[in-house]
Amino acid sequence: MKKRFLSTFALAGVAALTMAGCTTETGTTTDDSTGESTEETTTEAGGGDEAASDVITVGFAQTGAESGWRSANTESMQAAFSEENGFELIFNAADNDPAAQISAVRNFINQGVDAIVIAPVVEDGWDDVLQEAASAEIPVILEDRTVSASEDLYSSWVGLDFEAEGVKAGEWAAEQYGDTETKMVVLEGTTGSAPANDRAAGFSSAIEGTMIETIDSQTGDFTRDGGKSVMEGYIANYGVDGIDLVFAHNDDMGLGAIEAIEAAGAVPGEDIKIITIDAVKDGMQALVDGKINYIVECNPLLGDQAADLVKKVLAGEEVDKAYYVEDQAFDQAAAAEVIDSRPY
Repeated sequence: MKKRFLSTFALAGVAALTMAGCTTETGTTTDDSTGESTEETTTEAGGGDEAASDVITVGFAQTGAESGWRSANTESMQAAFSEENGFELIFNAADNDPAAQISAVRNFINQGVDAIVIAPVVEDGWDDVLQEAASAEIPVILEDRTVSASEDLYSSWVGLDFEAEGVKAGEWAAEQYGDTETKMVVLEGTTGSAPANDRAAGFSSAIEGTMIETIDSQTGDFTRDGGKSVMEGYIANYGVDGIDLVFAHNDDMGLGAIEAIEAAGAVPGEDIKIITIDAVKDGMQALVDGKINYIVECNPLLGDQAADLVKKVLAGEEVDKAYYVEDQAFDQAAAAEVIDSRPY
């Protein structure tokens, strides 16, 4: 895919266009695919039927609410696809169930939405439903995560370079610990998801040839409880003294690992070093407190870029296939300088 890098707010001005003279009606509907009630807001412009037709109806299929990062991402999307910006948003969170998410997308197609935005739970299994959207002439924008389906089946994608995040984390680990024998355990993200696959590949490539040895690697499903549970198992199997380093694919799993390490009577960040990815507020605070040693950012504020892409695609404008938002990385001192000003 062709890469184009964007700053976090590069498209905010375009995405924040508002519609004058609007009135709103809010109601609750039930998602046939999940049985969950969803609040929907319909926006009508004061200019009558012609102006009302300018409202863009978008179905957004979110992965779930598994982490602080995901919550911040959802808030960003809901703010960007607001009635003030000319949208009616139909929101579905799949609770990290790929089948439920695909069912929700089919429901969007049946409702005849103008566009669909998906943060795919996993990469595989999307070919059929994306083809159905294409046959219905409903454009699809991917955000955050990618799919293995043909690029012809979606219009564009905006998100982060997960492999580069893994490389950044791995390069720091190699610099700090690569010259000494280091036993590492990994807390993987959701099995089959793009960030889990790519972060693992990037980190592994960066530590190749060092003295860092991966002694175990299991999924914690990007959740704090999952990270804690897996870390408890690692400590039971290897003991605190048998683990030198934890690489967690996101902050929440790293925070769960902290709980497990402390419960075992050890000091996170000292007895066992921790590297994570995300840089959400709780993770950054743990870094400032010395319980995490290094964090690579994964910026969740993708709403403005996604909304801008939807408008461009519906207007028939040419867009690139991929837009990457650049990430930062933080040690303890860098985190302390910015934590109070960060929006997530």
